[in-house]
Amino acid sequence: MPRVVHPIEQESFRRLRTRLDTSHFPPLTRAVVERVIHSAADLEYADDLVVDERALERGHLALHAGAPVVVDVEMVAAGITRRDTVCRLKDARSGPGLTRSAHAIRLAYEEVGPGALWVIGCAPTALEELLTLDADPALVIGLPVGFVGAAESKAALRASGLPAVSNVSEKGGSAVAAAALNALLYQPVSVSVPVSVSVPEEKS
Repeated sequence: MPRVVHPIEQESFRRLRTRLDTSHFPPLTRAVVERVIHSAADLEYADDLVVDERALERGHLALHAGAPVVVDVEMVAAGITRRDTVCRLKDARSGPGLTRSAHAIRLAYEEVGPGALWVIGCAPTALEELLTLDADPALVIGLPVGFVGAAESKAALRASGLPAVSNVSEKGGSAVAAAALNALLYQPVSVSVPVSVSVPEEKS
């Protein structure tokens, strides 16, 4: 069933595009950048996000083929629409040299195995733990937030060579991580332009 775009969302994207030209981005990149900006009302994400179209294509196909989606916290899960997710934080325990968030990632990997999409929007230690596993992810959306470890964990993600969405700065969070995944969910496999393009552009 096609997604119905609410008029308020249409107007929000119209206003976004009056302040930022996103037409030069490839289709999936544009969809992710616009939806992340929309979720945070923060135009700086256009320059802060690090996105690779080929990585998005791989993740997009896996997502629509039914690959598992793992999240680090329930707040990310709550923001993802139209898809069940795996979150093992409630079952996790901290220990020496291991945060609860990191343990949750271990538990999730034991459950889903390789080929999943990982959406991390809260804990840098969750992202750090994922990088120690042989997870062979379809895509990692690594957008944890914080003054301690967030920027560093995202830099490590980029250095790993894994297919990923990240950003350079310390900002991030559950809402923007969920938004990046939703951008791929809302983009049908058979369509080569982002769903948000259906939002009317401003007429000159």
